[in-house]
Parts: sequence; C-alpha cells; structure tokens
Amino acid sequence: MEDLLHRWLQATGSIRADVLAVLGIVLALLVTVHALLRKREIGTAIGWIGLAWLSPIFGTALYAIFGVNRVSRRARQLRVRPSQQAGSPVIPDASVPEDLRPLDRAVRRITRLVLLGGNDFSILRNGDAAYPAMLEAIGGATRSVALSSYIFRNDGAGSRFFEALVAARARGVEVRVLIDGIGSGYFFPAMARRLRRAGVPVGLFMHSALPWRMPFLNLRTHKKILIVDGRIAFTGGINIADENLVATSPPDPVRDTHFRIEGPVVEQLSQAFSADWAFVMGEELDGPRWFPPLGAAGEIEARVVTSGPDADIEKIEFAVMSAITCAQHSIRLVTPYFLPSEILSTTLALAATRGVRVDVIIPRASNHSYVDWATRAHVAPLLEAGVRIWLDEPPFDHSKLLVVDGEWSFVGSANWDMRSFRLNFELNVEVYDRAFADRLDAFMRTKMDARLTADELARRPLPVRLRDAAVRLMLPYL
Repeated sequence: MEDLLHRWLQATGSIRADVLAVLGIVLALLVTVHALLRKREIGTAIGWIGLAWLSPIFGTALYAIFGVNRVSRRARQLRVRPSQQAGSPVIPDASVPEDLRPLDRAVRRITRLVLLGGNDFSILRNGDAAYPAMLEAIGGATRSVALSSYIFRNDGAGSRFFEALVAARARGVEVRVLIDGIGSGYFFPAMARRLRRAGVPVGLFMHSALPWRMPFLNLRTHKKILIVDGRIAFTGGINIADENLVATSPPDPVRDTHFRIEGPVVEQLSQAFSADWAFVMGEELDGPRWFPPLGAAGEIEARVVTSGPDADIEKIEFAVMSAITCAQHSIRLVTPYFLPSEILSTTLALAATRGVRVDVIIPRASNHSYVDWATRAHVAPLLEAGVRIWLDEPPFDHSKLLVVDGEWSFVGSANWDMRSFRLNFELNVEVYDRAFADRLDAFMRTKMDARLTADELARRPLPVRLRDAAVRLMLPYL
C-alpha cells in the first residue's frame, strides 16, 4: 500500500512539473510575441524576453505590471471630442519668427493643435505665491472648477484647498477633482475620501483598493492643472502639500515653479482635463460652464502638449527633440531629475557638438538619492560632448523649465526622464515669447554656480561607480 502511494505521488509530481513546464513555455511565448510586436527599443525587448524565458512566471508577472501598455485602447475610446469655439484666435505661420517656423510646424504636426495667440502668463514661485493665487481664483469661481494633481495631501495646505472647493460647490459651482491613484497614497487616499464625504466629485486615476486588481501601477497622471470658469488656468510643477510652502520652513522643503494663464490656450488645458476626467469617470464635460468663448488676454503665443502611454505617446519628448534640433545658439534647462533616453541624450550632445551652448541644471541632491546615483552614471557622454551640467544647491527645486535661443520656452509637469516622457501622463505648454523666455533664463542663471565635471565623476570610488551603474539599469522606470 505504501509503495502504491509513493508511486502515485511520484506520478502526480511529474505531471505537475510537466504542466508547469508547459505553462512556463506558453507564458514566455506570449511575452515574446507581445514584446516583439510592441516594444520599439531593441534593448528593452531583449530584456523582457530574456527575463520571461529565464523565469517564466515571475518574468511574465513583472511584464504584465510594468511592461504592458493597457491604456491605449481605453484612452482612445473615451477621449472627449475637443470643443471648437467659433472665432478662436489662430496664429498663422507668418506671425512666428522665421527661425521658429520649423519648430512651430513640427509641434503642430505632433500635437495636431494650433498655436494660439492672445495669452497672458504669470510666473509663480513655490506654493507661497502659487497657492494664494489658486485659492483666490477658486474663491471667485462662478461656473466651474477643474483640479488635477499628482499629490493632494490631507495636510494644512491641502485643507485650505479642500475648504475652497467645498465652498465653491456649496454656492453652485460645478467642481471636479482628479487625483492620481498612487501619488496621494495608494491604500489610504485621505483627501479623496474627505472630498467625497463633502459631496465633491473626485476621481482617482487608475486606482483600485485591491492591489491585485490594479494593473496600472507604472502608469501615473503627473499633471498639475487648475482651471476656473474655463477662463483662468494654473499649471506647472507644484503639487498640493505643506512641503511647497517654503517660507514656513517645512522639514523637507520643495521649491517649484507654477504659471497662471489666461487667454485662448486655456481651452486646450480644459480639453486635456476633460479627456482625463472622461477616461476615469466616464463623464463628458462640455458646454459653456467648461468651455466658454475666450478672447485675448495678452500677447503671448502658446500651445499645450500632452503626453502619455496612449494616443499621445512620446509627444512631449518629440517636441523637446524638435526644439533641440532647431536650436541655433543656446539651450538651457532646469529639471529635478535628469535621466533622458539614449536618443534624447544623443540629440543634446549633437547640439553641443555643433556649437550650441547647452546648460543643464539639476539638484546637487534631489529627494530621491537613487535617481542622483543613476544620473552620475548616465551623463559622462554629455560632458564629453561639451554639455555643461550645473548643480543647484539645496533646498530641492522641483521646477521643469526649458528655454531655446532665448525665444521659445517649454514649461509644465514633465521631468527629463523616461518615466515622464514615456510612461506618465504629462502636460506641458510651449510659449513663443522673448520676454517670457528672458524671465525664465534670468531665473535659471541664478542656479549656475557649481559645475559637475568629468574629473569629479572619475574620482568616485569604484564601489560608488558600480552602485550608480547598477541603478542606471533601471533607467526606464526610475
């Protein structure tokens, strides 16, 4: 009897091993087919395929979470038809300076949006300047308030926005709030619960309270948008949290730059929010409450550029590469994280090689040490090509600004890394205005005191260089 039981257990184990082997082959083949058809970068495809064959179950699980873009079909199905306003001012090519016309033409084809004139931009530094202006706008709202934020903390700063939004809702204003499903706390998004209890419609972007029902961990909305009555907009890099109130000396202060915008380009920001809201909540926002007729408010020409792992994939990165390619004299940028793709790094290096002055300003120490490590392992070819990299002293600055030839500016939520350019949902605004570019340029020059040199990188001890190089291997997901 014991011998019979032993043979049965051996046969069962053999069957299980055979089943697992077949399952592993099937899973590895599925990953291989999907990666071959969908992954454009050869190294990425090889990496995923190799992982799937070496560890079929574990590798397939990782690929399902981090490697598959499931957003494309849903995003296209739910995208809101843009509201078209008769008489919206459109700037023809002839109004753009001749040297910028190729760039205007390229970004128009990338975005399928026209460049709009008649806009006004105000620059707001840190939450100390941005929050009062944003709260004042919400306090004056009469029709609608649309707010999207990656981080919306349930702290002192968040509470002031909570009170303003609830008050606007109480006086009959249509309010919609969109918060990223991870940025403000995965399991306990306290501000979302608080707003819902107060009757404010809130959407959590790609979120489920059950982790195993949440296949979108790697795809986040990083946009920061506030639109009031469809007429006044705020966007840039600032989240909603106490750490952005630098004047109050928080434990870990975060400096940042935000923008107040009026004019026809606000409609393009409203379209971006409306598309995201429809994607998350299935509700279309339309009509004069959200899309009123807009007249000129200034003299600045601007256009919104959105990007994400859907129909907008790589649009911000393509706009940036177009600007770098068109640059004739200077490129200056500030970013909190600098881990560009190989093709973008090459584009910057080639600009420096042909004599364009390229200045990249990064924090001496960001709020993510592992990003700093990977950056040190990533920038040597840029330094060799003549790109100047400057180290901004603490406190940490989260601003994302780009100025080309002192005429064209690019501002918004996208960092200079592959996560922002290819995985996150981001929103930037391109601005064709010399005075605006001069103001950003002057601000960035105040940060150009200490340079990162090739000698400094070479002096790192071997264990540090190995650590940095190892972390760099995770570049697409940092």
